[in-house]
Amino acid sequence: MNFRITILCDNSVGPISKTLGEHGFSALIEPFQGVPILFDTGQGLTLLHNARRMNKDLSAVGSVVLSHGHYDHTGGLLPLLIEQTPKRIYAHPAVFLPRFRFKDTGECYPIGIPHSRDQLEAAGGSFDLSKMYRQIASGIFLTGEVPRVTDFETGDHELYCDCIAQDVDCTLDDQSLVLETERGLIVILGCCHAGLINTLEHIASLSGRRDVYAVIGGTHLGFCGQQQLDKTISDLKGWGIQKIATSHCTGFFASARLLREMPKEFQVANVGFVLEV
Repeated sequence: MNFRITILCDNSVGPISKTLGEHGFSALIEPFQGVPILFDTGQGLTLLHNARRMNKDLSAVGSVVLSHGHYDHTGGLLPLLIEQTPKRIYAHPAVFLPRFRFKDTGECYPIGIPHSRDQLEAAGGSFDLSKMYRQIASGIFLTGEVPRVTDFETGDHELYCDCIAQDVDCTLDDQSLVLETERGLIVILGCCHAGLINTLEHIASLSGRRDVYAVIGGTHLGFCGQQQLDKTISDLKGWGIQKIATSHCTGFFASARLLREMPKEFQVANVGFVLEV
């Protein structure tokens, strides 16, 4: 199949006039034949505005995929539903878990979905929850829960499901989108809390394919240690990926390393970035 992928929300913006950035991520996937899908919704501050600036009609979107239940990927869902109801919403069953992060000061603050399931359903959302790898449209697959099998992708620290630091949040709902194209697979990441290599290996084990043409989105490498970054880049080089377009939680330092180590493959996927395959 052929697709157009457009970044609607990201921490930074490209050259399109009057588009806005926010700490968040959203990508619009438009099949050349088929109904568009929205992958994540950002915080809710820029999604509708940026879509209008880029002449993207979100009323045509048939379904929304949530990569995981953090506010910077789900906050735009309610404004979208209020303006463009109804939508089918694909997510992991743990997407509504309470989520908290601890600041360096010890202060605990919420980072989960800012709206309840009841609110979202009342606004027109219909949830389809599963932890399994599954096909959600022609040529489009959702990874479901990603097993953590590498010894170097250790996940986040200071993430909890409570404010007493007892219930550790492993972000098991983290999942990514897979598109089948003539050039190979395109993997679209939200935050990739499960680890980039874990995610790629999971896709390969269930699809039987290792021909990944492009990886787009948040890699979470901006939050990992030096050892994980070194090993991730080393492993990535063995995949033969032709385009690595990073967003959101990749961070400046990791992006600079990727550019230095993989200059032909690396791109920045900020607001307005488009890939057509």
